Amino acid sequence: MRSASVIRQTSETKISVEIDLDGTGARDIRTGIGFFDHMLDQLSRHALIDMTIRAEGDLHIDDHHTVEDTGIALGQALRKALGDKTGIRRYGECHLPMDDAQLRACLDLSGRPYLVWNVQMSAPKIGSFDSELVREFFQALSTHGGITLHVDRLHGFNTHHIAEAAFKAVARALRQAVEPDPRKPDAIPSTKGAL
Repeated sequence: MRSASVIRQTSETKISVEIDLDGTGARDIRTGIGFFDHMLDQLSRHALIDMTIRAEGDLHIDDHHTVEDTGIALGQALRKALGDKTGIRRYGECHLPMDDAQLRACLDLSGRPYLVWNVQMSAPKIGSFDSELVREFFQALSTHGGITLHVDRLHGFNTHHIAEAAFKAVARALRQAVEPDPRKPDAIPSTKGAL
């Protein structure tokens, strides 16, 4: 079973995450932030990773702590579910169009976190959601998931489309990377013998 659960509790948030890498994209997500729930829904659906996420945060201040801590907990759950990474494909990439927006995501489940974020948002808000929090989420996911992640905006002017295309592109790349490699089911995909 490639599944994991993580609970993260601080003075600012309480987050619980359960995932199954071999799921169908079934999801039950409640963070208290409508747009963020919509993005996490896309992540689960397009990565085919089952997710149950509950978040309680200091939303009376702003959304920042809840978004970042959800990224931290989800990254930790991914790392835990992958174990020693035997048999995975390791790498994934996706060019994803969404109306005016086209984003590219490339990732490596290397154990070496690094984020390259070449995504300029056209507006500071998507409804009431701070658009800069999209980057904060992926920074936390990358750092705590041990993921080398590159995301580039190639085109786009609608901020909602840009953000959603980023989540979907990362999801599709993640789907490829976590999938079992039928040609090397018993091997760790590294010449070092460990990731």
